[in-house]
Amino acid sequence: MASRGRRGGAPAREDEPRHEKRAEQQAPAPQGPVLPPPPPVDYGVFMQGLVQAMQTQAHTHAALQAHLGAQEGDMQQYLEEKKASQKRPTATFQRQDKKNAVY
Repeated sequence: MASRGRRGGAPAREDEPRHEKRAEQQAPAPQGPVLPPPPPVDYGVFMQGLVQAMQTQAHTHAALQAHLGAQEGDMQQYLEEKKASQKRPTATFQRQDKKNAVY
C-alpha cells in the first residue's frame, strides 16, 4: 500500500517548502504596538505587598464576620420575641348571635 508523505529522514526537495517554514508563515502577525519587556521584579517588595494584602484581607474578613455575628444576634432576638408573642393568648373573634344583635 502506497503512502503519501515522507518517512524517516529523507530530505525535502529544493522546490518543496519545509514543514517548519510553513508553520512560520501561518503564524498570525502581532497586532497593535509591540510593547517593551516588563521591568525586572523586586521580589522583596513584591512579597511585602503580598503579605500586606493578605493581612488586609484577613482583617476585612474578621470585621465582616463580627458584623454578621451582630446581625445574627439581632435576628435571634427578633425570632425569640416573635415566638413569645405567638405564645401569648390572643383575643379570639367572638361571633355575636343574630338574635341578640342590636342594630
